[in-house]
Amino acid sequence: MQITLLNCNELSICSHAIRTCWQSFERGDNGGEKDKELIDRVGNKFKHASTLEHLYYTFYIQGISRATLQELARHRIASLSVKSSRYTLKELKNEASFLPIDSNNLKRAEKFLVFTSNALVDEASVFALENLRNLLLQNISNDLAKFAMPESYKTELTWSINARSLQNFLSLRSSKSALWEIRKLALAIFDTIPQNHQFIFKDFMEEIK
Repeated sequence: MQITLLNCNELSICSHAIRTCWQSFERGDNGGEKDKELIDRVGNKFKHASTLEHLYYTFYIQGISRATLQELARHRIASLSVKSSRYTLKELKNEASFLPIDSNNLKRAEKFLVFTSNALVDEASVFALENLRNLLLQNISNDLAKFAMPESYKTELTWSINARSLQNFLSLRSSKSALWEIRKLALAIFDTIPQNHQFIFKDFMEEIK
């Protein structure tokens, strides 16, 4: 998978929101150490977490499975725009057969599938991919054929989320009990957040505790 941070707003937006409550603008330092301490103290330690909702992050997420996309969509206080399978299955239709399952065809299939560490599951995904390709060759419409897409089929999306909701996401999905792929996604998203913003999320990352 590949994660790209497309945009995030400045810490000073969040500190301004906090200082609005007490009209203490003169104490700010435009997102510097004073403002960072304020955000941590009020947003995290004092649990006035609604102030964190003024911070937004937009990520471009590539190469996750449709299974992980389903789990990501459960975090409803976020916006996601997903690559349409309806219009992009033509990419698969133009491929040669993925059978027999050998090292060459597995490598080719990896363009479309997220593989696990289980060979039986991965082989089943390749058979499903080949069945899907055959449907397309029989001129089954993309709208119908997508019902036969395996959960391992790769997709991509643009994902926007505020800092409070991102804390919740990272807390749940960095857990070792989370699905391995979404845990990998959570850790990658944290690494993609600007370093001067990461203090907002460190206490919510199981990997760092």
